[in-house]
Amino acid sequence: MAFSLLSPLNLPTSSSSSSSPSNSSSSSTNYTIKNKITTTTIRNNYYCRKRRAATIIAKATEKDEEDTPAAFNPFGFVTDNPSSRSSIQLPESPAEDGNVGQVLYRTEDKGKEYGSYIRSGKLRWFVRETGSSDSRHGTVVFLHGAPTQSYSYRVVMSQMADAGFHCFAPDWIGFGFSDKPQPGYGFDYTEKEFHEELDNLLGVLGVKSPFYLVVQGFLVGSYGLTWALKNEGKILKLAIMNSPLTVSSPIPGLFQQLRIPLFGEFTCQNAVMAERFIEAGSAYVLKLEKADVYRLPYLSSSGPGFALLEAARKINFRDISGQIADGFSSRRWDKEVLVAWGMSDKYLPQSIAEEFKNGNPGAVKLKLIEGAGHMPQEDWPEKVVDALRMFFF
Repeated sequence: MAFSLLSPLNLPTSSSSSSSPSNSSSSSTNYTIKNKITTTTIRNNYYCRKRRAATIIAKATEKDEEDTPAAFNPFGFVTDNPSSRSSIQLPESPAEDGNVGQVLYRTEDKGKEYGSYIRSGKLRWFVRETGSSDSRHGTVVFLHGAPTQSYSYRVVMSQMADAGFHCFAPDWIGFGFSDKPQPGYGFDYTEKEFHEELDNLLGVLGVKSPFYLVVQGFLVGSYGLTWALKNEGKILKLAIMNSPLTVSSPIPGLFQQLRIPLFGEFTCQNAVMAERFIEAGSAYVLKLEKADVYRLPYLSSSGPGFALLEAARKINFRDISGQIADGFSSRRWDKEVLVAWGMSDKYLPQSIAEEFKNGNPGAVKLKLIEGAGHMPQEDWPEKVVDALRMFFF
């Protein structure tokens, strides 16, 4: 019996400046893969594209074809979305392509726009910076969520610097290009340690209070908000993008999986985990050059995956969300807050933002960003910049 590996179907991606938009009015094209036993039809439209899997098909000789079952694809977890298929191909002769080694070679210098390494105590942070200390409108600190990195703010930071702001965006310890210490050796990925190290970093960077703070995302994003609650005097204004803000906030499946013994250890080493998380929370597919950057830390070593695993198992999501909802209520918080919310978020419904606003209607302003998903700064940075400029001015 002869076997060969068919290349995955090429699926549509947009040529827009940030990501690829869904288009419910797009016509559908049917692709059909057939043998004498099974027929698989894949509808090629934007809304169903994310769940398709690459298929390994056993092509038998005429004599054996009728007895050949559909083959199992052991690489489905790697090749089941368009961007990861474009990066990690499974050719008929895999050794010819170099696989992961070539991906690392292609991407090793990518994704570090505006960034440099900053030593703070025993830890080394990767920090992006735009503008200068004498920028006329003050300093903005951007904090990302899990499992992503500060790369998501690159366009927003550039445009905010052009508008007269001095911007910093660090990769949290354990994420992006910052250090990923092994748990138990100086850093255990607890809320208290994240807060302490952020305080130390801000001192090293010379960030003067009060400053503008922008926070987005799960886990370390939530820790950014609880840090704000403990340091209200250091904050001039606070802007929040899609984050769990109430006890009713759903917990994405990724973080639930990470908490399962053994299964979590496997999940955290999926090299395309970050890009898949971003795409699943949005109506967009990342372009290859952006997906490369989000997967690079997870391809480079096992450290980022185990750091995420440890942080996900240490956090109490409901407790942290409760602290945030209570801490920013009208009886406790009086600084101005902007909630800039991507309306197409697949993880957190718009009702979360509305419930949060109702808890402190005097301080919280809600700005809905049409067309953006869970990460508005990646999906539609221009609209985020417009909202921030209006709020900060």
